[in-house]
Formats: sequence, structure tokens, C-alpha cells
Amino acid sequence: MSNSKKVIVVTGASQGIGAETVKAFRKLGHQVVATSRTIQPSDDPDIATVAGDIADPATARRVIDEAIARFGRVDTLVNNAGIFLAKPFTQYTAEDYATVTGVNLAGFHFITQLAVAQMEKQSSGHVVSITTTLVDHAIDGVPSVLASLTKGGIAAATRSLAIEYAKRGIRANAVAPGIIKSPMHAPETHAALGALHPVGHMGEMSDIVNAIVYLDSAPFVTGEILHVDGGQIAGH
Repeated sequence: MSNSKKVIVVTGASQGIGAETVKAFRKLGHQVVATSRTIQPSDDPDIATVAGDIADPATARRVIDEAIARFGRVDTLVNNAGIFLAKPFTQYTAEDYATVTGVNLAGFHFITQLAVAQMEKQSSGHVVSITTTLVDHAIDGVPSVLASLTKGGIAAATRSLAIEYAKRGIRANAVAPGIIKSPMHAPETHAALGALHPVGHMGEMSDIVNAIVYLDSAPFVTGEILHVDGGQIAGH
């Protein structure tokens, strides 16, 4: 279905990369189910919105049920929702741990289970998740243990999903960004954050969205962790 209308589910869709991903898939003519805690209803009849905490299994169920009720299928799941807390490892609280693992791991696990179950009925589908290049290339001065613990798990799960479902028409890939200009980062931090990349600047949200769209249109690519990180994965 690479060239026909698809039904795309996007988590963390109210702002930043998630919102831009929704726009990109709509420009391609696809129908979208967008979810986040604060998502607002859309006037576009080809966008369904579901507000809720993605860490809650009930939200995952409502999102997939809405996709089936409104559009009849689920072709692609974009696991974009995520939390990054940069703290020294010993300063993470129990609340930090619960929040990050809830969104990053539970938020991946429950909706991916439901989406893949639907994709099995269709004998086709694609799961693309957002990780972080810090999983593979830690940076001095950017404490990231909880990000690596959770997003690293998603990278490993992506490869496992790719192999488990390869013969059933379902692909799984991930995008591992560097530091991206998004609402997460104040403009006054951009110069310092850009200097952490070999290319000397931060990435744009469009860089990540283009990678997602590429992976979704590449039927021979599965199990790939695509680094879009200004060269960080190569060294520094």
C-alpha cells in the first residue's frame, strides 16, 4: 500500500515532531489518527484525534478502536511520544522513573501490541518508532541514563519485531535523532546544542519527519535504526 491511501496512527501528536508528522502524512493524502494528552479536535475529516495518556493501556485501546471505527484499518503506527529528562543518574527520583518508563516503554508497548494485532489481520503494516542517538553514542555533559534505558529498549524491540513479523507482511523500523530544533529546546540553547554534533548545528523537525516518511515508503527496509543525528553516531 505504499502508493495508496493509508491510515497512520501518530502518538505525541499535538506539537513538535508529532504534529509535523501528522501534517506530512496528510499532505501525502493519508488518513491520520493523532493522539496526545492535550490533542484538540480537528476540522479535517481525515484526522481523528484521541486525547489521553499514552502510558495508560486504555488510551492505547481507544486510539486503535478509533482508527478502526473511523477509517477501517491501521497501516502505520508512529511511536513518537517520549520524555527526556537530563539528570545525573543518582538524582532521578522514583517519580521520574515512573514517568519516563510509563511514556517511553508502556506507551510503546500497549499501542504497538494492539496495532500489530490489527496489522496481522491485514497481512501488512509498519511500526516506526522514535529513539535517540544517545542510545549508541553517549555525550559527556548530557546525562541520559533513563533515556538510554527506555529508548534503547525500543531500539532492541524494533529489531525483534522486525524479525518476528517479517514473514507476515509487517515491518518495524526506528529513527534515532540527534538534538532537534523543537519546542523542547529554547532558542538561546541552540548554539551550544548544535556544537554537540559533528556538522556543527542542530537538526530540523523536517529531517526527522522526512526519515519517517522514507521508512514508511521503503518496503524492503525492516529492522533498521536510522540515525538522523548530524554525524553523532560516527564519532566526534
